[in-house]
Amino acid sequence: MHFFFSHSPEIWERHPELVPGVLLAQGIHRNVSVEAQVAHYHARARARLEAAGSESDLPEIQAWRRTFARMGLKPTQYRCASESLLRRFRKEGSLPPLHPLVDLCNAVSVAFAIPVAVFDVSKVSEGLEVRCADGTESYLAFSGETETPERGEVIFADADGRAHARRWTHRQSARSAVRDETSDVLIVAEALHAEAANDVSQLLAALSGALTETWASPAACALLRKEAPRLLDFTDVRP
Repeated sequence: MHFFFSHSPEIWERHPELVPGVLLAQGIHRNVSVEAQVAHYHARARARLEAAGSESDLPEIQAWRRTFARMGLKPTQYRCASESLLRRFRKEGSLPPLHPLVDLCNAVSVAFAIPVAVFDVSKVSEGLEVRCADGTESYLAFSGETETPERGEVIFADADGRAHARRWTHRQSARSAVRDETSDVLIVAEALHAEAANDVSQLLAALSGALTETWASPAACALLRKEAPRLLDFTDVRP
């Protein structure tokens, strides 16, 4: 499959502590059960929240809050995806089921307190680059409205100028959301805290094992870094 993923040099310069992990999974379908795996990671998330007191006290979330603040975003208005999930999980005790893969990724996200994005690659042109918007990109919201990210906003952009996520790890686009017909996906986890390299590596291993057990082994799995920021065609490089 010809598909790339990368962060722009500007992102790496501004956020040298960034640790991204990526997976490419193929042959996804919803005729599976992930209840046991989801329950396992929910239990892990519940234990972490009980020990910490609040999701805002977790180092993974604190690092994203500092990053959002540096980007000029109010951390309590725009939260990274894992904080939003943890906040809902803490209040409601569970997360609503959507699709087995999304449920699994959300469960892993709250367990590790690290944002995990899942993109249907058939809805993405050529690949994705995490970069600053130039102000011409279009973003399809889940409301059905088309938005234009502001110039300088961090987005996930494809070759056709479509934004598949806004405000970095805040919210994904409806355009490439996982649906019943989704088969091939890109999974991206990003962290910035002190133990990010170890934690993202463990997160990738957890997701890779779950994918292998439920669907098939990932087509590719890698940790990216500033010196090797681009994964091209998803050559199989494992952490």
